[in-house]
Amino acid sequence: MGRTSKDKRDVYYRLAKENGWRARSAFKLLQLDEEFHLFQGVTRAVDLCAAPGSWSQVLSQKIGGQGPGRVVAVDLQAMAPLPGVIQIQGDITQLSTAKEIIQHFEGCHADLVVCDGAPDVTGLHDVDEYMQAQLLLAALNIATHVLKPGGCFVAKIFRGRDVTLLYSQLRVFFSSVLCAKPRSSRNSSIEAFAVCRGYDPPEGFVADLTKPLLDHSYDFNQLDGPTRIIVPFVTCGDLSAYDSDRSYPLNLQDGSEYKYTPPTQPPISPPYQEACTLKKKGQLAKETHPQDCPISRVDALSQPLAAIQCHTVLGPEIKDNKMNCTP
Repeated sequence: MGRTSKDKRDVYYRLAKENGWRARSAFKLLQLDEEFHLFQGVTRAVDLCAAPGSWSQVLSQKIGGQGPGRVVAVDLQAMAPLPGVIQIQGDITQLSTAKEIIQHFEGCHADLVVCDGAPDVTGLHDVDEYMQAQLLLAALNIATHVLKPGGCFVAKIFRGRDVTLLYSQLRVFFSSVLCAKPRSSRNSSIEAFAVCRGYDPPEGFVADLTKPLLDHSYDFNQLDGPTRIIVPFVTCGDLSAYDSDRSYPLNLQDGSEYKYTPPTQPPISPPYQEACTLKKKGQLAKETHPQDCPISRVDALSQPLAAIQCHTVLGPEIKDNKMNCTP
């Protein structure tokens, strides 16, 4: 496949590059804002799990102009600098990270906390949903330290079998909880976003990052039972806009001639960087199997097949050797 194939298959990926966004996920936050007016009256915002920085870009353009240092981005990975965004390379489960956020806000709390983080999916839906739920709770936990009363919290959520319990947990801390699906989010994905407004923690609640929020100490019966709470589901964005699951021709409706646009910001020190370097040099580890070994008929008759072993070799230059398998 050529470099234009992804532009055909994913129109929002293409539009993100053409509009200078670091990732297609920028459109998700923009469409959420169109529906819920998330940025109205916001002067301090926190972007958790921010890398590669598309949501921080949106925040800096929407509210960053109201004063320096109003947007704080947090991630374990390094991220290329963004104008108007203060970056913290830290762990959202650590109290020191929450204190550093407050320090950058000069002792004030945030009006808005967003989190578009997701775990490395395994394809096992129950495992992926559990890991995403834990990530959301970690984001909610640090949000209780940095969010002001009445503030807003937006986080990615996987709509699985037990998602109602998460909604109940969120309703303990927020007066309004909705589940939203932006137009730029693929219909084939279980991804959605929990939009929580009106931060109002229970009386006597003390934020503590050393303890998980979802434990037995909370009385969910005050909400008439976690399985009986109905959270509204809202679609965001113009329904006549581009379909994120559809392939489009390179020349779109405006009739302009297509021109390939490289990504706005390549990743900084991604985990797969070493593997990419080895692949370019032809040194990426490859597994060989017994049927691939050039064993002569005489060798096959003189030695039992059970004695043949497989080895992992590096690169085609080693693969050119006569024998990669040994008895």
